[in-house]
Amino acid sequence: MGQDIPKQFIHVENKPLIIHTMEAFQNHPGIDAIMVVTLPEWRAVLKAYAAQFNITKLKWVVPGGVTGQESICNGLKALAEDLSPEDIVMIHDGNRCLVSSEIISNSLATFYSHGSAVAAIPCVEAVFRSSDDGFSSTVSIPREQLFRTQTPHTYTLRKLLWAHEEAKKRGIANTAASCTLMQMLGETVYFSKGSETNIKITTTDDMLIFEALLHTQKESWLK
Repeated sequence: MGQDIPKQFIHVENKPLIIHTMEAFQNHPGIDAIMVVTLPEWRAVLKAYAAQFNITKLKWVVPGGVTGQESICNGLKALAEDLSPEDIVMIHDGNRCLVSSEIISNSLATFYSHGSAVAAIPCVEAVFRSSDDGFSSTVSIPREQLFRTQTPHTYTLRKLLWAHEEAKKRGIANTAASCTLMQMLGETVYFSKGSETNIKITTTDDMLIFEALLHTQKESWLK
């Protein structure tokens, strides 16, 4: 993002991005408690914002690691101190602020049907594979076979802890997405409902899209 503070603490509509995200889980009846894994020096700031915006489900604030995989592992280890191995854990990107109640509900429903869930959407663009850093290509990939994963990812705590323990044994590092780690370990990935509006705010362009979507409502006549 290139800004002076971490992107999840940038304010939009007088509210930090991380609070926009947390409110989606705060307001969903299927979510019992919230953990945030964040930069160690920003934990106090996060707790203050949570109090200001009445995020009453926030129970844990855990320092992150050097990589996304390490940060998730830190969070899981902290959860293991308080939760049962069979409790359900939903991992979500803090900068996916527009996750809807429907996406959260469908993730839980898919988990109950298949034992896991990864939000995903079908690829609608023509896709090419390049072997020269994006300069050219002679190989296209049928888009009907391609899905773009998002978050949330929903598993039991036991399964997630197993995956990170296996990653350590096998020398797998820096997999920011839990679904990628599961696939590398030979697990089937079951897709739940995602959305094009469930954007991951990574660049300043994404910020503009997010602000526009905040003020957009679906027309009543659209099916």
